[in-house]
Amino acid sequence: MEPLKIGNIILPHRAVFGPMAGFTDAPCRRLMAQHGAGFTVSEMVSSRALVYGDHKTVSLLKAEPNGAPYGVQIFGEVPEIMGEATAAIEQYEFDFVDINMGCPAPKIVSGGAGSKLMLDPDRCGRIVEQVVANTKRPVTVKMRKGWDADHITAVECAKACEQAGAALIAVHARTREQMYTPGIDPEIIARVKDAVKVPVLGNGDIHSAEDAVWMMQATGCDGVMIARGALGDPWLFERVNAAIEGLPAPKAPNLQARMNALRRQVEEMVEQKGEFVAMPQARSQTMHYMKGLKGAANLRRYCCTLTHLEDLDELIDAVFEEQRKAGIDPDDVREVPFP
Repeated sequence: MEPLKIGNIILPHRAVFGPMAGFTDAPCRRLMAQHGAGFTVSEMVSSRALVYGDHKTVSLLKAEPNGAPYGVQIFGEVPEIMGEATAAIEQYEFDFVDINMGCPAPKIVSGGAGSKLMLDPDRCGRIVEQVVANTKRPVTVKMRKGWDADHITAVECAKACEQAGAALIAVHARTREQMYTPGIDPEIIARVKDAVKVPVLGNGDIHSAEDAVWMMQATGCDGVMIARGALGDPWLFERVNAAIEGLPAPKAPNLQARMNALRRQVEEMVEQKGEFVAMPQARSQTMHYMKGLKGAANLRRYCCTLTHLEDLDELIDAVFEEQRKAGIDPDDVREVPFP
């Protein structure tokens, strides 16, 4: 299998980590890359904020070397402002620019950006054209199936983006109207793949290696973009990569490895943002690590109370205690190093 490329960038793997507002900060990206994400992307950044020099916004862009290509995702609905924003970030260290045409959040679409752009393929093309004109880096696009059942426009939008210079297109196979349910429509990914020559990534409902392999076989897409499915389970990338590459499934992490990963991720969040900002954000991150554990409902309630970093150690103690109470040997060796 030929390596997957974004322009002149060769990706180490075909499973990549998709951006999610409130989750894909630098510690989260580093963890996913360490476990095999082919690339990672920043949280989406407002093109207007970049043009007006918002320092808080710029801080979101800081790249941490993590062994995988890293892209900055920008959003906006005005082609010229998207171009100016791209020029404004050219000084930073990152590998590619990603354009958000898929976010369904009301505050984004009400301004005409995100998935609202799926109603206007011509505007999609003009935005890509302006971004490409203002960077030396490859430009990628994340889009949806369309706006609603009456506006299934992914094929037209993908063609317009490719013609304007996009180097890769990721397709979340739901409309904006559908948000995150029901199940995805693999046919739209296949239709986009048939319509363009640049690489196409399939996105949506990938929670296992089998899901990823099925998506690639069902749609012919070049790789998969995993987002929510990897939260609390960065090892999903190891399993997916092995399945795609025809290698034996890797050994599953024990509970200690999972808790070590959680501890390191939250520690880094506190180092970067300070406890006051990081710990409320860490509540939702920690909840994902409770998946599949005995007493998960009680443990998730505990996650909601995290205020200080030392609270996390109490949570981890509670995790081990809940497994013991359920008669499970949690392999409790605290000295196991971070993987």
